[in-house]
Order: sequence, then C-alpha cells, then structure tokens
Amino acid sequence: MQPVLKLATIVSMPFQENTFIAHLEGRKDCLIVDPGFEPDRILEHLLQHDLAPAAILNTHGHSDHIAGNATIKRQWPACPIVIGIAEAAKLIDPKLNLSAAFGAALTSPPADVTVEDGQIYAVAGFDLEVRAIPGHSVGHVIYLWRQRQPAVAFVGDVIFAGSIGRTDFPDGNFDALAEGIRRKIFSLPNDTQLYSGHGPVTTVGEERRYNPFVGEQGEAV
Repeated sequence: MQPVLKLATIVSMPFQENTFIAHLEGRKDCLIVDPGFEPDRILEHLLQHDLAPAAILNTHGHSDHIAGNATIKRQWPACPIVIGIAEAAKLIDPKLNLSAAFGAALTSPPADVTVEDGQIYAVAGFDLEVRAIPGHSVGHVIYLWRQRQPAVAFVGDVIFAGSIGRTDFPDGNFDALAEGIRRKIFSLPNDTQLYSGHGPVTTVGEERRYNPFVGEQGEAV
C-alpha cells in the first residue's frame, strides 16, 4: 500500500506565496516548504493538526520563500533549515535575498543542512530527490517525492501553471531555466504533480504541452 499524503497550502501576502505543509497519514512529523510572510498562520495550522516540523525546506533563498524560517526555528530550534548549497548565502544577506530592494532587511537563521543535485534527503517518512534547476535563482532546487503515484514535486519558482519563474534577477538566466525544466521536470511522468511557489498545482503533462514559455506549443520551443 502506498503512503497517503496529507498536504495543506497556506498562501501568504503580499506576494501570494505558497507555503506547503506535508505529512504522511498516521504521522505527526511534517515538512514545511518555503515558509512565507505569514508564519503565524503556519503555526496555527500545526497546532490545530497536532503536527511538529521535522524540516524546513527552502527551494531557494528569495525573501518571500524564507520569511517564516526564523519564527518556526524559534518555536522548534532543532528543526533544520534545508536549502541548496549554492543558495545558502541568501538566507543571511538581505541584498542577495532581494528584501533590501523592497526597503527591508529580512534575514533567516543560517542553513543547518545544504543539499545538492541528485541527493536524497530523507525526513518524516519522505525520501526526497533533490534536483538543482538554476535560472530563476542560481542555487534553486526542487524536491521530488516518488514513493507514491502520481509523484509530487515541490518546484518553488522554477515553473508555474502556464508560466515560469522570472529570470531578470541578478543571478537569473532564461536559457539555464528552460534547459533545467525540460531536462529535469519534463523528463518526469505526465501525471507528476507540480506544487509551485505561486498559483495552483499543475502537472508535468500540462506544462510540457501547453506552457507558453517552455512547452511543446510555446513560443520558446
């Protein structure tokens, strides 16, 4: 019998960023993916469902995806902050994480764990395959879970339903992003579910066929 995934989405203002809280049925340890600007709502959900975070997974270090790290870390000091090795510097640097550009000086506690392309990170019953896909942010990673079908990928700001991540930031690169999407996301089964940092869930098949930037019918093919 395949494990049953329980997944909640908390949308944080002002950037409508998706924070995902994932756990397996029958377990109380959970993952928090990209905690955003409204961490109190995350804490409320954890309390209501009697969950305890086993890891904070950051897909990348832009401020809207790390803003809640400190609050969760204060509540659960042993909970590791996990991020791609090439992205860790953004956690502690407001200029790199882009918060300084918005007149803020947001920082996160430093990374406890850094992950690399091809690594398996095991936590809370999940075996997560790490795939590095630069282009939106130089050290951006996605977390792929294949222990059930359809598979699930937390893709941050790499790809969205009908769109892709911005590439006009200082370390952005459209060609690298497009290549990474085609090689490391579009190579997955069509029914693989893509949980993006903004907007609704989509699938590999939908984006491979229809995404206007990188899909088969898109302008950039």
